Amino acid sequence: MRENIVKDKSFALAVRIVRLYQYLSFHKKEYVLSKQLLRSGTSVGAMVREAEHAETKPDFRHKMGIAQKEINETIYWLELLLETEYLTKEQFESINADSIEIIKLLTSIIKKSKNNG
Repeated sequence: MRENIVKDKSFALAVRIVRLYQYLSFHKKEYVLSKQLLRSGTSVGAMVREAEHAETKPDFRHKMGIAQKEINETIYWLELLLETEYLTKEQFESINADSIEIIKLLTSIIKKSKNNG
């Protein structure tokens, strides 16, 4: 079976996002921004999983495009949590680096898919 890096990395990010949500809601008593982060951060992997079984190439590109939008939104919420001091710079940089890596992977996959028909 072939390794699926974006699938693995998006799932690992979702686990980190869930744990970050737990930390923010329990320790920081922050519920609104963290809930938005939870939704977008976990939906990336869900869309990648859906794309695995897309019915057509356009369907695949569409689902990967949604995953790309969701990871971009996740980065937004992370930046907002940093600027509002719910996250330290170190916490932000660690999880943001993973998010940036995933958005680059998704962008590359979408571009290659468009070039291959």
